[in-house]
Amino acid sequence: MEELRTQLRRGIEDLRRGATQIDKFSPESTDGCPECHGRGLVLTGDEARQCRCMQQKILSNRFRHANIAMLMRQFSFSEFEFKYYSKQLRDDSAVNITYYETAQRAFNAARRFVRECLESEHARGLLLSGPVGCGKTYLAGAIANELVGYGIEVLFTVVPDLLDEIRSTYDRQEGGQSEIELLEAARKVGVLILDDLGAHNYTEWTRNKLYSILNFRLIHQLPTVITTNLTLQELDSYLGERTTSRIVQLCRAYRLAAERDIRLVKSQESR
Repeated sequence: MEELRTQLRRGIEDLRRGATQIDKFSPESTDGCPECHGRGLVLTGDEARQCRCMQQKILSNRFRHANIAMLMRQFSFSEFEFKYYSKQLRDDSAVNITYYETAQRAFNAARRFVRECLESEHARGLLLSGPVGCGKTYLAGAIANELVGYGIEVLFTVVPDLLDEIRSTYDRQEGGQSEIELLEAARKVGVLILDDLGAHNYTEWTRNKLYSILNFRLIHQLPTVITTNLTLQELDSYLGERTTSRIVQLCRAYRLAAERDIRLVKSQESR
């Protein structure tokens, strides 16, 4: 079974890279495909099979529907780099284990979450916490990419952006999604990923919207991934006890820690 999953994962990653290229250069057309010449089918004797370009186009549409940004489509478990996590420094807030060990635990939990989602529509979620630039969003993106590749319905949303989008519906004259539609999408999607649940200016209105989403998903046991740079105690002070309580029931908590912002380190390495 694990060997089959590995083969499927490799195939999905190949398709994902191809889908990214289609999105980048020609989102709506496969006319330039040298294999099928835009037909979408490859003929071999009396047999016809779907061309790889069509598979990539379907996957590209799934990524767009899941709201996964172009850059994030490159995130994968196979390219997660443990070298950025110290084997000497210890994270006192995570049972006094090393940064490297926290990364291993979070990585393994993310992989397990994907497997559980493939086996059940009611897998328990993940709460990934830690400072800015420690790999939380990367792991969340890898989860999203893997699940989309397997055909699982996913919605990836950055919390401040979601709240801004909901607010904007009040001033919108016509067109676009309504507040109810946005909330229903977040409540009912197969797997919801809430990125950057941080120290924002939460009003009673925003707290109620987040509570509504999380409470619905808890009641219906829908898989949810949350990333935050706050501790549970800090979340409690920003969101309130009732919302934090739902998060604890909905998700298994894992922490990441890095000595430096990994994004900055990678940027400097690429110069």
